[in-house]
Amino acid sequence: MTAGGAAPEGMVRVVAAVLHREGRYLLGRRPARKRHGGLWEFPGGKLDPGESTLDAVRRELLEEMGLLVTAAGGPLLSVMDGTSRFLIEFVEIFAEGTPSTLEHEAVGWFAPGEMLEIPMAPADATFARHLRSDRRDAGRG
Repeated sequence: MTAGGAAPEGMVRVVAAVLHREGRYLLGRRPARKRHGGLWEFPGGKLDPGESTLDAVRRELLEEMGLLVTAAGGPLLSVMDGTSRFLIEFVEIFAEGTPSTLEHEAVGWFAPGEMLEIPMAPADATFARHLRSDRRDAGRG
């Protein structure tokens, strides 16, 4: 795991949108025909050559869920997707609209603890655990 930045040589950058409302996070269930089919994920996708993170997340969320992304923050966490060549950058976003199932089989809003109990794509599960531990740490002190 890294704090973000450029992908190492040969890696493909992927952006995962972290959208939360009222303490719950937006997830989509991947289509059965795709890699990690049937598992829940933070929506997003590969960055096109020369595309900024904000442009990529705007394009992906409009295509996948019909959401209008209004802003994006910096990477919250970057995770290698197992032994694949994908580097997934989890980025907080702000968006308008109601998510639709344009690409995913289902969409839902989940609390951090609930994410630990549903089948998630490996990198997304890693981020969910990170979210959960950050929330516990924030409650201390």
